[in-house]
Amino acid sequence: MDRSALIDLIFRKKSFLCIGLDTDLTKIPKHLLVHDDPAFEFNKAIIDATYDLAVAYKPNFAFYECNGTRGWQSLTKTIQYINETYPGQLFSIADAKRGDIGNTSQQYARAMFDPTSSGMAFDAVTVAPYMGEDSVKPFLSYPGKWIIVLALTSNKGAEDFQFFTAGGSRLFEQVLSKSQHWGGNDNMMYVVGATKAEMLAAIRKIIPGHFLLVPGVGAQGGSLAEVAKYGLTKDCGLIVNSSRNIIYASPGVDFAEKAREEAKKMQQEMEALLK
Repeated sequence: MDRSALIDLIFRKKSFLCIGLDTDLTKIPKHLLVHDDPAFEFNKAIIDATYDLAVAYKPNFAFYECNGTRGWQSLTKTIQYINETYPGQLFSIADAKRGDIGNTSQQYARAMFDPTSSGMAFDAVTVAPYMGEDSVKPFLSYPGKWIIVLALTSNKGAEDFQFFTAGGSRLFEQVLSKSQHWGGNDNMMYVVGATKAEMLAAIRKIIPGHFLLVPGVGAQGGSLAEVAKYGLTKDCGLIVNSSRNIIYASPGVDFAEKAREEAKKMQQEMEALLK
């Protein structure tokens, strides 16, 4: 999905909501465990209940990899279901945080973007930039695909390295500045945690036109209004993720209905902010 299609999707749905499919088999409703693939059945129900309210879905690979081959099957079936059932209606993000030497990253890129190789065809993948340009560029060789560079995260440990200062700028600011030479605002986004919303004004001075993927709204305590205050652009420029608050809104048979109710609350707030 290219940039213009993504922007059109946001304003058509009046939403910049991303739902994180952090599907934990110990937390999904018990009645789903009788299925051959309970993770996929859970994801499918969540997607069907919320697809008109969200612009994106973001499976976190850790919740699938931990289940071995069964987890990979659930993940593959989920992205195939999104692409086949809602073509052009949803933006898919592989939350894999990959990044390695060039040849290895090239294989990671195949896994995320080449359906003839892995069976998966995501629109975007999260990448770790620590190893530099040659670890990131292979992901940019796929036309119409995006990379989402980890810049400023919302966890406590972010302060261990991301705020290290040298030459008058902090490490996350150096990542933002340097990485702009690798790609443009039509194929590169950045992860900026919602609990660091006050930093968005400074970040926007460095990357005024790029999209930001913002996790941390909801269970982690981030404020959607604060994120919008500092991060919104004329093209929206934001994809805000919420996971637990939506997908685990109910442990019962009404889990999808309750997920929709929570997603609707966020969509309505986003609609007001976009105005």
